[in-house]
Amino acid sequence: MKTQFLNRTEAGQFLAEPLCPYANRNDVIVLALPRGGVPVAAEVARKLNAPLDVFVVRKLGLPGHPELAMGAIASGGVRVFNGEVVNALRIPDEVIDAVSAEELIELQRRERAYRAERQPLEVEGKTVIVVDDGVATGSTMLAAVSALRQLNATRIVVAAPVIAASTYDELCRAADDVATVMVPENFYAVGQWYAEFSQTSDEEVRYLLAEAGRRQPVEV
Repeated sequence: MKTQFLNRTEAGQFLAEPLCPYANRNDVIVLALPRGGVPVAAEVARKLNAPLDVFVVRKLGLPGHPELAMGAIASGGVRVFNGEVVNALRIPDEVIDAVSAEELIELQRRERAYRAERQPLEVEGKTVIVVDDGVATGSTMLAAVSALRQLNATRIVVAAPVIAASTYDELCRAADDVATVMVPENFYAVGQWYAEFSQTSDEEVRYLLAEAGRRQPVEV
């Protein structure tokens, strides 16, 4: 039984195994949550012979209390709201709009930095495998799933090498399928499950996306 991954590349190789039913299909795309999800997703996409792209999610923090998420914005111009927080605190629309506009600037900057001039992959009508290097609380992944629903993905598969047991069931309810290698009870941080967990650079993200684009594995 696996208890720790050497690095994100090895983690992606292990994660690809339970995803083999999605291999060599022209309706499947792999989306990585940057930056740490990209090296994992690159291995998954290579194994499945599927296109690879990034899916950027930015949380909308309450002004003065950024740790409290009002919602999130994501690639494709999607906004997802945390109704419980917004309604309980009676957050006005102008506050949400102001924070959204600020985060949109950062989201677009990141997309340009990662993808350069390449157009994003089309999500509508596709089976989307959304990948991160690990899932702790699941807030970013759940926002990604909600955003992909709004973008009319046909099927959404959450995939991460390690998912906290306390989060796993919630992901299963939100997504159509969940793939993982480890579901530990004692989960303190994603990095504890990796021998090498250095920060993924923008340069590595660009390189992996460009390499995947050169393969052009399937018609999409």
